[in-house]
Amino acid sequence: MADQPPTIYDVARVAGVAASTVSRAFARPGLVSSATAERIRQVAAELGYRANPLARALPNGRTSMIALAISDITNPFYNEIIRGAQVAATEARYTILLADTQESGVVEREALDRAMASVEGIVLATTRMSDSAIRVMAKQRPVIVLNRAVSDVPSVVTDNPRGVRRAAEHLAELGHRRITYAAGPEASWADGIRWRSLREAAMELELQVRRIGPHAPTVAGGAEAAAAFVRNPTTAVIAYNDRVAIGLIRALNAEGFAVPGDVSVVGFDNIFAADLVTPPLTTVAAPLHAMGWTAVHNLLALIGGASSRATEAVSLPSHLVVRASTARRSRKRR
Repeated sequence: MADQPPTIYDVARVAGVAASTVSRAFARPGLVSSATAERIRQVAAELGYRANPLARALPNGRTSMIALAISDITNPFYNEIIRGAQVAATEARYTILLADTQESGVVEREALDRAMASVEGIVLATTRMSDSAIRVMAKQRPVIVLNRAVSDVPSVVTDNPRGVRRAAEHLAELGHRRITYAAGPEASWADGIRWRSLREAAMELELQVRRIGPHAPTVAGGAEAAAAFVRNPTTAVIAYNDRVAIGLIRALNAEGFAVPGDVSVVGFDNIFAADLVTPPLTTVAAPLHAMGWTAVHNLLALIGGASSRATEAVSLPSHLVVRASTARRSRKRR
């Protein structure tokens, strides 16, 4: 008969402590002296013991697991968010359950309903669920909403108004007076904030702005935006995100438009590909790693009993990164 895997009692016997002490060392290490906890971990590693978080959760409801829901795992926007979230979770000895919700509020809700019994809290990154659905979920588990402000639920956002303002100022300084906004998904909170902020900035800077879309937040969505843009072109475009901007540039080049010679293009988020495309993309940089870290850090504080201050979202700074996709307005273009 195959050898049985080591149990918590085997670890306790070799470490010379009670089984309850071993359990605390894994579930709530702060209740065990650092020397004892380290000895228990060393013994567990030598024996090949692996703690089962779900089994530990049965008596006390704690699994040391949290859920992170993202709308599209293929979107590089989430790379640094996930990394930042992982750093904060690892520091607290928590495990992240990652859910790809495929840009669907229905898929998102179903996935989180299945995960609810296994996690202690949830981070919703760019959620597509309604505000009311988010509030219902927040009554069942601690929730942090990322990249969206929801009343009565703690949120972490970037300073979209400042980022949009800097993009508009940059284009105005280059002589552009008419700007197109290539919108993202209709259900996106950030999209609404960016369009509203652009209209406000345009009024102050005496610019003309128009909106095309909504479009999928993808390279293909950018190509669709280009098809609408060429029917009534302007000398500058601010895109919902970098992927839309990249798709837009490719499609405009195919239509005979030079970027930035004929059209200047600005993206959002500063994903890793923004500096690799031709021309390198001017974009509003979001602190993606810090967003992920802050969201998980705040969630773990709520799980630990901290009071929620949901009346105002935590806002992280954004800044404009100027590259080669923007230039002074060509005189041959209005």
